[in-house]
Amino acid sequence: MRHSPISFADVESAAARLAPHLAPTAVRQYPRLDADIGHGITVFVKHENHQPTQSFKIRNGLNAVLGRSEAERARGGIGASTGNHGLGIAYAGRLTGTPITVCVPEGNNPEKNEAIRALGATLVEAGATYDATIAECHRLQEAQGLALLHSTNDPLVIAGAGTMTLEYLAQAPALDALVLALGGGSQAVGALAVTSELRPALKVYAVGAAGAPAQFESWRLGERLERQPVDTFAEGIATGSAYALTFDALRAGLAGFVQVTDVQMRAAIRDLLRYTGNLAEGAGAAGLAGLRALAPQLAGQRVGIVMCGGNLSLAELQRTMAAP
Repeated sequence: MRHSPISFADVESAAARLAPHLAPTAVRQYPRLDADIGHGITVFVKHENHQPTQSFKIRNGLNAVLGRSEAERARGGIGASTGNHGLGIAYAGRLTGTPITVCVPEGNNPEKNEAIRALGATLVEAGATYDATIAECHRLQEAQGLALLHSTNDPLVIAGAGTMTLEYLAQAPALDALVLALGGGSQAVGALAVTSELRPALKVYAVGAAGAPAQFESWRLGERLERQPVDTFAEGIATGSAYALTFDALRAGLAGFVQVTDVQMRAAIRDLLRYTGNLAEGAGAAGLAGLRALAPQLAGQRVGIVMCGGNLSLAELQRTMAAP
């Protein structure tokens, strides 16, 4: 794919690394969901919420750690995260014996923080915003000589994310479109690298949070924006910047990009619980919320969405169920 930071061979290599450690996640259909979406659309749901860390980002984290040298792993790694990337690299650290430090924003999802610590990683709470957290992460990385395990700007991370789409197309080869949540862009860019090789006609659409418009506005304007305002409960896509390694590929490859509100994502969480019996976090429900917006133009098609994360805090679950 033009402008891709990874090749299809990179994704195949990542799949070989991950195969001994991760079982394929289920792809399922729910007739009541099809009826609700309407427009003759057949919906396929990939349950990345069934991963050991309840998120697709375990693919990213595992590949980022397994793909590094033994010397790098011995020194340890560090990454900034709102939770799911942190869980992925913490899981990889426990699996490989690699010391891992995870920097999270102050006031981060407490359940995600607890889960990161439980996996044996060192948790550092720093910064009122994710950008401030990243700055502290870089400071610690340089001071301690650690490997930087960036959530997006790392080819190993993006190749790991691409294994999800490689697996998806093996399970549902007749898909016409994918509608994917977009935070940093690893999920979408990984998908583009795979579909351009295996299914060039398959269209990839991105869904962003209206309260975190940096990626959408960057894509719309053709200019990479940074340090933009963020105000959304969906921490997995609460991105204030577009990233150097994914921006060009997203700009060139996406078939479309829609924004959804917190209200729409909360409604999608409730719908996924109703129709699938599975709990999604905000980012994990963004694909469904985006599909509702895109449904008229995807009429009659077979559309894949991903429950890319299921780590919704108890407090957010209560707010979501109480919302109108």
